Amino acid sequence: MKALRDPDHVLAEGLAAIRGQFRIPAGFPAPVLAAAEAAAMRFPATLADRTGVPFVTLDPATSTDLDQAFAIEKMGADLLLHYAIADVAGFVTNGDPIDAEAWQRGATTYLPDGKAGLYPPVLAERHASLLPDGPRPAVIFTTRVAPHGAVKLQGVERAIIRSRAKLAYDAVRDADLPAGFAELADRITAAEAQRGAARTDPPEQEVERDATGHFTLTLRPQLLSERRNAALSLATNLAVADALYAAGTGLFRVMPAPDARSVALLRQTAKAFGLDWPAAAALADFEHGLDPGNPRHAAFLLAARRAGNGASYQPYIPGVVPWHAAMAATYAHATAPLRRLADRYVVQAALAVANGRAVPADVSEAFQRLPDVMRKADALSGQVERAVVDLAEAVMLSGREGEVFDAVVTDIGEAGARFQLCAQPVVARTAAHGVEPGDCIAVRLVAADPVRRQISFTRIG
Repeated sequence: MKALRDPDHVLAEGLAAIRGQFRIPAGFPAPVLAAAEAAAMRFPATLADRTGVPFVTLDPATSTDLDQAFAIEKMGADLLLHYAIADVAGFVTNGDPIDAEAWQRGATTYLPDGKAGLYPPVLAERHASLLPDGPRPAVIFTTRVAPHGAVKLQGVERAIIRSRAKLAYDAVRDADLPAGFAELADRITAAEAQRGAARTDPPEQEVERDATGHFTLTLRPQLLSERRNAALSLATNLAVADALYAAGTGLFRVMPAPDARSVALLRQTAKAFGLDWPAAAALADFEHGLDPGNPRHAAFLLAARRAGNGASYQPYIPGVVPWHAAMAATYAHATAPLRRLADRYVVQAALAVANGRAVPADVSEAFQRLPDVMRKADALSGQVERAVVDLAEAVMLSGREGEVFDAVVTDIGEAGARFQLCAQPVVARTAAHGVEPGDCIAVRLVAADPVRRQISFTRIG
């Protein structure tokens, strides 16, 4: 964690400028808010009663938009994961003002000083959120997890649940969690290793504001509780994807494998951080050996995430197996409907397929339109995240003009040599001649402009 010098509130002003530049909405139109208030009063009375199941949630301590609650049951050698997902479709009707606004947004956009939600707070942070303050409608996915980590969707139902506790990543104890939580996560992780998945848990480079208004730049590795919780979501998403693909329907998350050029550039980044990447080792094998708690390892994992070819959404195409290279599997997003528009429709499709019904026509039609909407939402989130990091780096380096930094060249292009600072996860370009990727150079910071979110260096050796 590094405190950012911001005596003139440049970072706060910069975040406001980012909101303006990317047209991040400050709230919701009045008709949407009115529709959400009306929807919040609807509470289905014909759902299955599962309030006796001991569900809990596990999220960041400050989160109030809780998509998922879980319970675990032993079934012979297998484990049954009961994963309750916020029933957004129970509150939002296709074509209503809430739905129309959600299609404009695509996903929740996060900034250090707040978020622009996909749905109004009365739904996303109260009545549809799986908070432990009363019964909530949910869609429960039951996934059977075998000892070797294979997953199979056993059933999907709409039900009323009651969460027993709102657990936090940084404070949860093993005794707070359902029996089998760690074992189930270990089974999923072992299955990933067996099939050669390259999924990693890179640290989150975050700009945060504390209660006093001060900002920090944090390169934060995931906690063990977060990684285990992510395994539960992964198990459900894999099982849903398999069921939808077998039924000839669905919307899938796909990602190609990194190309040779990307891997070559990452090897130079590893060199910049002083990491020993054996020539014969594949990227996935190298990543699995890194420790996110080590700052240099963490910085490399962050660089690897940014260097990838990127994931996208793809509807079911007859004869085409949707593939996510990092997961080494067919994969779908179904577990975050309060934050991603696509998940609401995947949940509805899975509910139909698991119960022997035809997927509603409006859901199938939405699968054709969603890839473009989600691509734009993903792009916006990426642009905002990059702008926030650029701003934070400029604020962090402001006042250090004239200092010399060690760096390594990672790429050569028309705009000059792209390099990575050795001591910090900062990437920039400078005019340089006679250098090749992998060369070590020294650069002097010429300018760090938080207003323009720009930093510039010149090569001195």
